[in-house]
Amino acid sequence: MPHIITPRLRYNATAVRPHWQDLPQDVRQLIAQHLGGEVQAGRSTGSGFTSGFAAVLRGTSGPQFIKAVNSTDNAVVADCYRREALINQALPAPIPAPRLQWIEEQDGWVVLGIEAVDGGRLPAAPWKSDELKATLDAYTIAAEALATPPARLQHIGLKPVGADGDFADWRNVARGATPTNVLPSWMPLDLLDVLAGLESGWREAVAGNAVLHHDLRQDNVLIDTYGAAWICDWNWPCLGASWFDLVLLLATAYADGHDATSLFIQHPTARGVADEQIDAALAALSGSFLTSGGQPPAEWSPHIRQHQTWCGEVTLRWLADRHGWAF
Repeated sequence: MPHIITPRLRYNATAVRPHWQDLPQDVRQLIAQHLGGEVQAGRSTGSGFTSGFAAVLRGTSGPQFIKAVNSTDNAVVADCYRREALINQALPAPIPAPRLQWIEEQDGWVVLGIEAVDGGRLPAAPWKSDELKATLDAYTIAAEALATPPARLQHIGLKPVGADGDFADWRNVARGATPTNVLPSWMPLDLLDVLAGLESGWREAVAGNAVLHHDLRQDNVLIDTYGAAWICDWNWPCLGASWFDLVLLLATAYADGHDATSLFIQHPTARGVADEQIDAALAALSGSFLTSGGQPPAEWSPHIRQHQTWCGEVTLRWLADRHGWAF
């Protein structure tokens, strides 16, 4: 088991969300109509990093996972919900993802009803081998279905990974554009030039035309009653090499003592991927996460900086293990 200094979050308790009774009466009535009458309200979901309402609610027509946000108070999250709805409806049928049932807007609120996963829960932390395998199998199915962008997703508009900015964080620190004090105290500064060099090859390394989930982390996966995995929250898809989605996911498994490199090599999306490509991806992600985690606390999410620092550390330590660096 690798030594990880940054405390791991309890990912079922990262969100600060309103409860059912906090929603406006008209919004609750709208949801009740879609659920077939009186609503049995469950606890708000503790996972995630946004402040929107999210819970499995039950009515006479069965359970649904409901998401709702006030677009006046949180326009960014509202736009994310709208985009999520468009993308969800455009996902090919084979992909194991909970499906949108409806979306409505009322009194400034954006409300989504999504298929409830039977017995759905987050994977155990640390990762159990069977749940990790189920997640990797689910991603195999998703990657096969998205190897070529479906027409409906192309119509929505997908950009190449990194189209809105470069992973240049190690290079910025190395040349003094970003101060080293944004990095954790345990970070070995003598590795900056090496990391900057590896990072510089990230764009060529992960280039491709497949559709990526682009946020495939442990708390965006649900395990159902039968042990199958479902991939949730398709908010940020982009175009790139399918295997890039595996890097962050397997870095979390590395933190739990799994042989991430072997699991990566064995995955169908990793066929023909060179060591240099994996290293470039790990360098890019670790630099981005660690420098983001060193920013001031975010009012919109009290746990996001710790999450970013932890993700940065586990990706960096997997990279260090691959190169025999000790720190």
